[in-house]
Amino acid sequence: MTDLTRDQQIQGITRPDKALFTYYMLSALVFPPAFPFLAPYLYFRYHTMRYQFTDDGISMSWGILFRREVIVNYARIQDIHLRSNVVERWLGLARILVQTASGNSSAEMTIEGLKEYEALRDFLYSRMRGVKDHAHHPAPAASDVPVAVGTGGNAELAAALRETAAELRAVRESLAKRGNT
Repeated sequence: MTDLTRDQQIQGITRPDKALFTYYMLSALVFPPAFPFLAPYLYFRYHTMRYQFTDDGISMSWGILFRREVIVNYARIQDIHLRSNVVERWLGLARILVQTASGNSSAEMTIEGLKEYEALRDFLYSRMRGVKDHAHHPAPAASDVPVAVGTGGNAELAAALRETAAELRAVRESLAKRGNT
């Protein structure tokens, strides 16, 4: 699967997998006296949970009476962890804990209920690194750009970059001559 196809597949995820509801009900059954109170809460949590993966960040929302929404930009992500217990592994699920530099020791966002957790983790890492690499590394100078050898788009790109570099050099020399006179 290509990166573009994987990214489109991840960005198409809007709801948790049905196995999360099974996990929630099994969790509520662990404490039978609390089941009548936990089951409705977990039912509505599952049915109102929504995800949105955009080019800028992640959005997660849930709740009916008390609506919660968490939005995390890729630039703020510091670390990503996968966590799953025995039941989650049995159901093919894992939780993705997204940590930011907010000063809080717990995760800023916990993405749960997805069977594509490894692909999502890789997607988040690539976005997190891409934002940081783009933000912290200046654009290469014209002389640092490698010259592409071959035909097609690479050769055209190399030619355009060489032409742009030559024009910038001419402008710089022209400005330098003006400043000296």
